[in-house]
Amino acid sequence: MKVSIITVAYNCESSIGRTMESVLGQTVLEGGAELEYLIIDGKSSDRTVETAERYREAFGQKGAVLRIFSEPDRGIYDAMNKGIRLAQGEILGILNSGDWYEPEAVETALDTFGREKCDLLFANIRLHRTDGSSFVKKARLRSFETSRDWNHPTMFVRAELYKEYPFRELGIHDDYGFFLRMKRQGRRIVTVDRVLANFEMGGASNRKNVKEALGRIRDRYRYCYRINGYSRWYLLECIAIEAAKLLLG
Repeated sequence: MKVSIITVAYNCESSIGRTMESVLGQTVLEGGAELEYLIIDGKSSDRTVETAERYREAFGQKGAVLRIFSEPDRGIYDAMNKGIRLAQGEILGILNSGDWYEPEAVETALDTFGREKCDLLFANIRLHRTDGSSFVKKARLRSFETSRDWNHPTMFVRAELYKEYPFRELGIHDDYGFFLRMKRQGRRIVTVDRVLANFEMGGASNRKNVKEALGRIRDRYRYCYRINGYSRWYLLECIAIEAAKLLLG
């Protein structure tokens, strides 16, 4: 199966290199697997695109295809949707600039799709705090839906599902909304008990600000749970997540 990895970027010349190197270092490339890597840049004003271009020869030497696009967009999910439309792989992964894969992430995903015949998978992730410490957030499936069990940078999806059900572009949790939509439809979803990706905390979804926390509660409740037919009781879950961020970090 051909795999496409999509990285959305904007003014991130200092972080995109690590992300690209983690894709370049995938073990599947040593075995000659087909891998396409798309950089979807939002017309950065820094050297993001120039930095990405420096890796073109290295990807070619590994037999991987690097495609770079740079033009204005309407935000992160518009950019992701653009990458999904352009991607030619059968399996898609989305890895934002600044995040990075473990070397066997794509190999593990391909093995799991082949063995489990699933539509979507996600795995454990290592979260890195600003103080240099880290911890592993486990991937789980259970009847009560919570994003505390789900890790977007580790998620791989059959391309036809992403193309048929693009991100709605309604809030900052559209990726989780997509996952809930797939779960509601009864798609075959599996988890992998292994760290496949790394994420640095401190972005828009983690900032300690009451006004922003209230906005995240609204977005998660309306555009993840209610829009997908989940109970109003999930408002309590949304509040609990943001309260934990404000109190515990």
